[in-house]
Amino acid sequence: MKEIIEIYREVVIQIATPYSTGTGFYLSEANLIVTNEHIVRDNRQVAVEGCKLEKQLAQVVFIDQRYDLAFLAVDNSDDLPTVPLGTSSLVKEGDPILAIGHPYGFKYSATQGIVSNTLHEKNDINYIQHDAALNPGNSGGPLVNTKGEVVGVNTFIVRDGNSIGFSLPVSYLHEALKEFSKFPGEIGTRCFSCSNLVTEKNIDNGYCPHCGAKITLPNAVEDYEPVGVPKTIEEMLERTGHPVKLSRRGLNIWEIQQGSARISIAYYEKNGLITGDAYLCLLPKEKIKPLYEYILRQNYEMEGLSFSIRGQDIILSLLIYDRYLNIDTGLHLFNHLFAKADFYDNILVEQYGALWKYEDDNSQEDEGV
Repeated sequence: MKEIIEIYREVVIQIATPYSTGTGFYLSEANLIVTNEHIVRDNRQVAVEGCKLEKQLAQVVFIDQRYDLAFLAVDNSDDLPTVPLGTSSLVKEGDPILAIGHPYGFKYSATQGIVSNTLHEKNDINYIQHDAALNPGNSGGPLVNTKGEVVGVNTFIVRDGNSIGFSLPVSYLHEALKEFSKFPGEIGTRCFSCSNLVTEKNIDNGYCPHCGAKITLPNAVEDYEPVGVPKTIEEMLERTGHPVKLSRRGLNIWEIQQGSARISIAYYEKNGLITGDAYLCLLPKEKIKPLYEYILRQNYEMEGLSFSIRGQDIILSLLIYDRYLNIDTGLHLFNHLFAKADFYDNILVEQYGALWKYEDDNSQEDEGV
């Protein structure tokens, strides 16, 4: 299993939209990223990033709402390895499997489980039921057998179901890839009503040419446009030189890279609070007292920023209430946070022995493997 996890580390992709985050996996034979439709819904483009895939915007080229599948076109994927697609007929009850993905925004996680049912039916679709832990963010990732073959696409869980997960069998993916390959270079969707593939060339004024159902192609959806405080935050990020579309990490959440520091920005509309948290580094295992003393001194001397410790994380934070936010003041405060984050992490590591948090962005979070 360890060898399989290492292979998939390079093909499992993290996906982020203005609404949510999820997982996908790259298939070299089709030169596409496979994921769930519900992850990329209402988006023309989504942000993708992998171990060997530079963060970029990927175009949504195919959606299938019925089977909850979507394909993304991606650039600079030549270095990504090939992983094989298996067949659904080989999956048996009692088989060990791996569910791989990015739960809760972690960079990489693999959980082991056992297939408990290969014919769980929902809405006339058979799913693979298993007990490999699936969490928010795992959706769209591969379900892999002990041969390293993709046998399913992780799709949904039972809430409070004690690790009961469901994956779409790979046979549905084989079918979708085969149909989509008949229309090279086109953008398409499977008609939810009659299951025929509708593309830019055969769509009939927004309707399925086969059954007349209303159809919206992925490239015809309206671009996300923030309003209110999120719009102000994105305007500030643009003025600081950060690509906004690549920074979105879900609803009212952004992540940016400033030098060697990563900063997570969030807006909590309910209480009107905007937070900027720069996760700088990790506490050292020894000689912690001098580091604590330095942090306390800086908290006394700094304006508008504060250090805190959460677990092993050393965090530099900024708090703003939305009623006090405007472009000029917000821009000054965020620029101050970005500059100090990139400044302090080097001091904490080089002078006080703290550990780099992102030295290995793809650190493995294995459960039960």
